[in-house]
Formats: sequence, C-alpha cells, structure tokens
Amino acid sequence: MIRIVRLAIIALLALAASAPALAQTEIGPPLPASQAEPSTAFNPIALLDSAAGTLPTGPDEQVHGISSAMSVLLLLTVLALAPSIMLMTTCFMRIIVVLALLRQALGTANVPPPQVITALALFMTMTVMAPTVQRVWDDAVVPYQRGEVADYEDLWARARQPFRDFMFEQIAATGNWSSLYVVLEHRGVDISDPSRLTRADVDTASLVSGYMLSELKTAFLMGFKVYLPFLVIDMVIASLLISMSMMMLPPVLISLPFKLLLFVLVDGWTLVVGGLLASFAPVSGVEHAAAVWPAAAEIASHGSRALACLGRAAEVA
Repeated sequence: MIRIVRLAIIALLALAASAPALAQTEIGPPLPASQAEPSTAFNPIALLDSAAGTLPTGPDEQVHGISSAMSVLLLLTVLALAPSIMLMTTCFMRIIVVLALLRQALGTANVPPPQVITALALFMTMTVMAPTVQRVWDDAVVPYQRGEVADYEDLWARARQPFRDFMFEQIAATGNWSSLYVVLEHRGVDISDPSRLTRADVDTASLVSGYMLSELKTAFLMGFKVYLPFLVIDMVIASLLISMSMMMLPPVLISLPFKLLLFVLVDGWTLVVGGLLASFAPVSGVEHAAAVWPAAAEIASHGSRALACLGRAAEVA
C-alpha cells in the first residue's frame, strides 16, 4: 500500500514538473479566460480554463491560486467524470436498465455477461445519439476550430443546446413533465402555471435531473412489459410442478429452457432492440438515425408487436 502511495506521489510530481512545458503549447485559437460567475457554475469548459490558469507558464513566474499538482488533479477529476455525465444525458440509461431487466427476466444470472450488455447499450447509444453529436460538431466544434467562437460561454451554449433539445424531446414524448416540475419546485421556480414556462427558463442542472427521473420511469415501465411474459411461464411451470407433487424441484430449473426457446423463436433480441430504438423521439429538425437505414426503421416499427408475440407464445407454452 505504501509503495502504491509513493508511486502516485511520484506521478503527480512528474506531472507538476512538466506543467511549464505543457502550458507553453497552445491548441486551437486563443480564447479569453471566463469570469467565475454563477451562470458558469456548471460550465466544464470554464472550469478547465480556470484550473489551467493556475499552472505556471515559465520558470520565473509565480503560481497563483492552488498548487500545480492540485490543478492537474482537478483536471484529471473533471476528465474522469465527464464520460459519466455524458452518458446520463443520453439514451444510455434507458437502454441499460431495460437490457438488465430482460436478463433478469430470462433467469440467466451472468449470461450475457455484463460487459456484453454494456457494450450493446453503448453502441445503441451511439446509433441513437449520432444526429445530436453531429449537430454538436457542426454548431460548436467546427466554429471553434475556425476561430469564430469568441468566448467560452458561447462555446458552452453551442455545445449543450443539442443535448438540451434531445432531453426535452424525450420528456415531451413520454409525458413525464412531473419529474422536471419536482426539480424546478425544489429550485424555487414557480410552477403554478406550467404553460407559462419555456425551455429557456429551465437551467441545465434541473433539466438533467428531471431527464434522469423521466428515463428511469420509462425504463422500468418497458422492463415490466418485457418481464411479464416470462413471469407467466414461471407461474405455469410452478403450477404444473405443484400439481404433480414435485414441490422440491425448483421451477426455474424447468422454466429456463422454455424461456430461452421462446425468446429465440420470436427473435427476442431483435424485437427488444427494435422497440428500444423506436421508443426514442427524434429531435425536431434533425434527421433521425433510423431514417438512414430503412431496414433498421422497419425492424423498429415491429417493436410494438414484440410484447404481443411474447404474450401469445407464453400462453401456448
């Protein structure tokens, strides 16, 4: 343990020693440092700039603010949390919850493995979020590379707007506005007349919290519908075993092959994935990813019939 701590301290000292050389390298057009205002409290670009400003730029320049090692640690912390925050503002959460409930409904403990479920959810997220990410690239990254962005606040507003539109569209499609109203009420926003509220009145922090609550509710509803046919099979098998006085035999041992056979016969993975892709509302004015591949759109259109097929097959079994 002491050896690991010593290695960590040596790594931090090495990063701090290389800070002057790193600070002399400029990437992209120079941008003015943003002020620490309340409006930029959730601006990660301004936070990175403020942390980078504490690094020394020369051997004779005194360091102001926190130490260089702490600045590097802060930068690494922000970079480590950024992927998690990005996943929570996309469709990843709904997909991973539904797939996890599907695996539990099948009764297979670790099949497919968690790595496979996570990878499938990640690639499905990339498919659904492709138009939104392309919009961020066109509206924020390309103007930044051309030097058309004047400050960090403008860059942050351009980058977050496509994700805000996506989250608003999903909340509107599911009708889970109550999740957002709860967060706004806690923040002190008057929600007595919701018709007077506009999207500009909702800050990003409240929108992300409301969106996560909305996605959890939607994912659990979809998971319940997927879970129900397999529950019927378990109940039928358990009733048969009890009627044959085989109460010591676990029903899961008998129902598992029937559930796997049923799931394969109805092409369950395609139906569930197609239903998940079709459940996300396209953003207004942005071409939906399913429109690029007619085959994927056709599969998604049959997602609503997946539950009916599973239910009928369960009744036959």
